Amino acid sequence: MPTPARASMARAVTTALLSVLLLAALPGTVATASAKAARKASAPVAAEILMDAGSGAVLQARNADQPTFPASLTKMMTLMLTFEALDRGALRLDQPLAVSRRAASMPPSRLWLSAGGSITVEQAILALVTRSANDAAVVLAEALGGSEAAFAARMTARARALGMRHTAFRNASGLPDGRQRTTARDMAILSRALITRHARHYAYFHRRSFDWQGETVYGHNHLMARYPGMDGIKTGYIAASGFNLAASAVRDGRRLIAVVMGGHSADARDDRVADLLDIGFRRTTRPEPQPEPEEMVVTSGSATTAARSTALSVPKAGARPAAAAPGDGGRWSVQVGAFKDREAAQRSVRATARRLGALAAGASPEVVRAGGLYKARLTGLPAATADAACAALTSAGHGCFTVPMR
Repeated sequence: MPTPARASMARAVTTALLSVLLLAALPGTVATASAKAARKASAPVAAEILMDAGSGAVLQARNADQPTFPASLTKMMTLMLTFEALDRGALRLDQPLAVSRRAASMPPSRLWLSAGGSITVEQAILALVTRSANDAAVVLAEALGGSEAAFAARMTARARALGMRHTAFRNASGLPDGRQRTTARDMAILSRALITRHARHYAYFHRRSFDWQGETVYGHNHLMARYPGMDGIKTGYIAASGFNLAASAVRDGRRLIAVVMGGHSADARDDRVADLLDIGFRRTTRPEPQPEPEEMVVTSGSATTAARSTALSVPKAGARPAAAAPGDGGRWSVQVGAFKDREAAQRSVRATARRLGALAAGASPEVVRAGGLYKARLTGLPAATADAACAALTSAGHGCFTVPMR
């Protein structure tokens, strides 16, 4: 029988050995746990939303408001501003656009444009829709905004106007930028705006290829080939976002929009979009129409913080100003905000006119009351001047958009 002294010594040795083994194992355990936490933190956000395009009602959603990276879904906004420039007459489809050295230096996916060369507006549109060409995106951005950074400011302002409250753009392509964020819901809102407000141009999203310099350029949106009724709209991928897809399909006169973000592969993403669309089309009753979200622009040009906080909403692009006279044809207004207070609107439009200087020459400050709000506008500008004025304002961080006077 062991003596008490020997038993005590044995217990001490056992405890020491266990401590050594535990200490040896601990760093590996902590490292493994840390690695797992890091992988989880860096994993793309998995999010989805299913929307009825006609009513705007959300039929199903998961993590729809979780911030993530848009990747090449960004190009949908680049294309929206391009379509609006075409409608204003600021661009023509056959207009050649210069390719800068910066545009030509963009990484793939690209069209391999050469610095000093040119590409027409329509070719650039098709390059974005099919190849998701980053170089062509920068060409459009520089043509419309002067620089990609200025154009990105306009993209963000337009997103806010559409009600995309959680989206910020920093480039025209969707290439990685930690400050460029969006949500599945915001991408569905953008998809719906392209479909409902730009029906004439939306047909471009159905193109699966186009001819460029004697070669056929094929697109990345393979789900269109196998899902009946699908006619657009855009794929996207960067490592931080995973595989993204905004899609729209029509059956029996009913159109749905599905957005999936953060897919772990292109096939898995496509399959989930198809599943969502199937779920929506199986529903026998249509959702009640939802009120159109008011487009939002908050102007930073008001005189006081209190006045700025009352700058609420602006009407949809293309709405007629109350004071527009018939026969104005090509005359346009620049709207810089809508306010609860008439005096705040007047101060804002006067300050905007001073800020624009020569660009506001010939424009008339106007405050239009509608829906209980006072809308601040500079009216009577030619289309090109209105476009340049709004570009200058958005580049300086002031919200605005152009409204045709009919």
